[in-house]
Amino acid sequence: MIIREASKIDYPQLRQIYLESRRKSFHWANTEEMNLDDFDRDTTEEYILLAEENSRILGFASLYLPENFIHNLFVHPDFSGKGVGTQLVNHAIEKMGKPARLKCVSENHKALGFYEKSGWKKVVEEGKPGEKYWVLIFE
Repeated sequence: MIIREASKIDYPQLRQIYLESRRKSFHWANTEEMNLDDFDRDTTEEYILLAEENSRILGFASLYLPENFIHNLFVHPDFSGKGVGTQLVNHAIEKMGKPARLKCVSENHKALGFYEKSGWKKVVEEGKPGEKYWVLIFE
């Protein structure tokens, strides 16, 4: 598996991963409102790392570098649980340095478990009812 910076030529695959992953995992969200253009809107001005194997993109992380913040981490559903997310997070921390931060929707129990198992610490839960999320930090 190779971790590298994404380029515009990768965006069609990244858009598809973003859409498919959210539709499959975000049971609390209205998946009918999700579309391919969401990726471009949700990664504006971010540095994007991707995981690739045999010319297929397995997942990506988008980073807001000025704040050492992982904004998005998505793995294609076919490759979930195979270490792709761990590799992306490790490379993201390498790129940004510590402490690193991220937010995770409170309803996303699978992702919260992944982050906590990887050494991230919950700091505070924020947001209004129905839109709560945890702020996590990695030091």
